[in-house]
Amino acid sequence: MGIDYYYTPGSAPCRTVLMTAKAVGVDLNLKLLDLMKGEHLTPEYIKVNPQHTVPCITDGDLTLTESRAIATYLVSKYGKDDSLYPKDPKKKAIVDQRLFFDMGTLYQRFGDVYYPMIFEGAPHNADKAKRLDDAYTQLDNFLSKSTWAAGDHMTVADLSLVASVTTAEVCGYDISKYPNVAKWLAKCKSSIPSYAETNEEGVLKFKALFDSRKK
Repeated sequence: MGIDYYYTPGSAPCRTVLMTAKAVGVDLNLKLLDLMKGEHLTPEYIKVNPQHTVPCITDGDLTLTESRAIATYLVSKYGKDDSLYPKDPKKKAIVDQRLFFDMGTLYQRFGDVYYPMIFEGAPHNADKAKRLDDAYTQLDNFLSKSTWAAGDHMTVADLSLVASVTTAEVCGYDISKYPNVAKWLAKCKSSIPSYAETNEEGVLKFKALFDSRKK
């Protein structure tokens, strides 16, 4: 039957799962949902996922939401090794910390700044922007100590973070202010398997939405 994957390509969390699946070598049965048309609110989808969120997978009798949980599950179950999500408790803890930092700080603060502008027509909020700058300063500090976000090789933390960072980048956020982030971002773009397919295409869809809303 395979893994059914409900997603929208412009979503950073959805792109995290796409990149992880490609890196692990897992094929997904893609189930595209158009959130702008409310396809995530249909009775059929709510039966699958009562949270009516994306991303969501069904793998046999397992239904799982939240991109970072899905990514770590895919590596844990289908990975040929544990390089993307280490079994060693200390290394795993660092990866988890970066994933939680992305979810609760970096991506959250991006949303605080940009989503009201995109979906509500709100003006730019300078105070929220300063908090986003602080999050990028923290990420830059993490990357001053290692080549990748959680150590000396790519992990799911990089896949999650790069989805967030590239989304900010196409909205005009100046990544160049953070040299370690900029260097890491270039490495991600050249190293992540099928990057153009799994992340860049979706980022450009998000950019089109952002640009249309600015007008």
